[in-house]
Amino acid sequence: MSSPISGSSFVFQDVYIQSVGTTAGIVEHQGPLGHYFDKHYPNHYHHHASYEQAEIEMLKDAILICLKKGKVKKEEIDLYFGGDLNNQITACYYYANHLHRPFIGLYSACSTIGLALANASIMIENHNIHSAMACTVSHNATAERQFRYPLEYGIQRKETMTFTATGSVAVFLSNKPSQIRIESITLGKVIDFDQYDANDMGRAMAPAALDTYLQHMKDLKRDGTYYDLILTGDLSRYGKTIMKDLLKEENQKYNEYDDCGCLLYDVTQNVYQGGSGPVCNGLVSFGYIYQMMLKGKYQRVLVLATGALLNPVMTNQKLSIPCVCHGYVLEVVK
Repeated sequence: MSSPISGSSFVFQDVYIQSVGTTAGIVEHQGPLGHYFDKHYPNHYHHHASYEQAEIEMLKDAILICLKKGKVKKEEIDLYFGGDLNNQITACYYYANHLHRPFIGLYSACSTIGLALANASIMIENHNIHSAMACTVSHNATAERQFRYPLEYGIQRKETMTFTATGSVAVFLSNKPSQIRIESITLGKVIDFDQYDANDMGRAMAPAALDTYLQHMKDLKRDGTYYDLILTGDLSRYGKTIMKDLLKEENQKYNEYDDCGCLLYDVTQNVYQGGSGPVCNGLVSFGYIYQMMLKGKYQRVLVLATGALLNPVMTNQKLSIPCVCHGYVLEVVK
């Protein structure tokens, strides 16, 4: 049974990763990690009539790849957890119709994969279910249309903006032992530091990342040096700098720290501060870091999945942007 630690964390004994599936857009494939992803697409439409339909296609492919790798049929998964950035979690719910199993839709913005993994892990550890799929998807063009401006509008982007990653990730979890497990999770609180600029989400999310980091260390009585790598979700270059400053102010020690939004793209790509979006964390963590762990480069990695709970309606009312960060630990099984 999972043990709730004083605070917001849970430690697991029997939650293992069986397989992962990743799909990526053209810009992500052209980045430094492109060859780690299972499938990529030649353009934003993926042979569909709209960006939204292309997003559904990416999710479908990631799940099917994950199922094939895990040698399991979609009907054999006890429960699916997932979410995306579209209104009413459109991409996930439209494809859930084809899964023929219960699906729980989640919204935690760019930290959705962390929340999906947390829910799945808690239910597996407590023997409510034996297996689960955690998934997420995002598409640059659909997110831009909903939260900023359609690509066709040609708006001049601010220097502090990030680039919503295009792609999908699916993670098959079960209580069957494997090489890598979910060792623990820390659920984050909603943090609002009175940041109002939707074009500067790195600044808004960094305090939430720090809060979850400190809570995780307090709950589990650890420090940053316990992990080979501390990885934030999508603070990108500007937010990463702020996070490092905050860690320094708190006198936190760690072996290595990086951000998924910085790793996903090369500085020469036209992505401004770097990557963001739900799949930004997913592609780096389960496309790249997961494979590095299998090869022995890392033994323990703390991933802090960050998310700005941005709502276009409320932003237009000039309200500040609340943020959240859910942490999860990937550990090689000895």
